[in-house]
Amino acid sequence: MIALWIVLGIVVILVIMLISMYNSLVQLRNQVKNAWAQIDVQLKRRHDLIPNLIETVKGYMVHERDTLTKITEARSAAMGAQTIGDKAQAEGVLSNLMGRFQVAVEAYPDLKANQNFLALQEELTSTENKISFSRQSYNDQVLFYNNKIQMFPSNIVAGMFSFNQEVFFELKDEAERAVPKVSFS
Repeated sequence: MIALWIVLGIVVILVIMLISMYNSLVQLRNQVKNAWAQIDVQLKRRHDLIPNLIETVKGYMVHERDTLTKITEARSAAMGAQTIGDKAQAEGVLSNLMGRFQVAVEAYPDLKANQNFLALQEELTSTENKISFSRQSYNDQVLFYNNKIQMFPSNIVAGMFSFNQEVFFELKDEAERAVPKVSFS
């Protein structure tokens, strides 16, 4: 009789551990999804700001039509990307082009003094900062989640219930990793 109670106690403990691990995996997976949603909100905001910025700049930057066209195309590609990896790559291209755009703006002093342009540029800068923070938060959540599904004993529960690794939102383009050059001359 005592052996039966011991076995029953062990089974109850194992079931409680299984439920606890499963629930923590679900919680982490949902945190990863929430963190991605935060990035998506900021990317949508950036995508909405870019057409306004381009329209404001078009009249000034006659010689930069190619850059503006590429930004528009990159924006469309970024909005159409489906997977996190594809979205990260497309957003990387868009970020790179926006950096080149900022350099081109320096050649147009009248544009830099335009209030509409300044307001849009400030909004875009703020959005870029929010994207960076959201990207960091997302990658932290992915790290916690991936660690949990790879570490013993939760890896057993993760395998039983098909919890899969998530992809980090990382920059693939070496140009984006480079430190920008600042010159005051």
